[in-house]
Amino acid sequence: MSQNTTPPRTSPQPSTGGGWAAGGTVFGGVLMSVIGILDIFQGIAAIAEDDVYARVGDYVFKFDLTSWGWIHLCLGIVVTIAGFGILSGAEWGRIAGIALASLNIVAQFLFLPYQPWWALFSMAVSIFVIWALATDHSYGKKAGV
Repeated sequence: MSQNTTPPRTSPQPSTGGGWAAGGTVFGGVLMSVIGILDIFQGIAAIAEDDVYARVGDYVFKFDLTSWGWIHLCLGIVVTIAGFGILSGAEWGRIAGIALASLNIVAQFLFLPYQPWWALFSMAVSIFVIWALATDHSYGKKAGV
């Protein structure tokens, strides 16, 4: 005689909120790519010595606008590459994303005299990207890394 047995029931695993972090990681990768591209345009405008930027106040740290242009251009290229790395699921993209988002916060803080509202917005986006990349524990497992 054959017995039909059912496997023992297991209790459902509690959700740790990974869905929010995983969705935030994809959104963070998109934001990194967009912020990088906008930093490239910001750098080009500063290098061209366009009349787009005007000093708002007098700060202790002073850089020439052309120097800021090159800083933003180089940082924008690297941030864009890291954003695409995050979207591809590469582990180096996650590490580079956290490091470059932190560096972008510092660069935007120092750029406050030229574009205060945009710098504050860019810093807020970078903080979200850091949170999203630091809290997604399933990152890299999706791409088989």
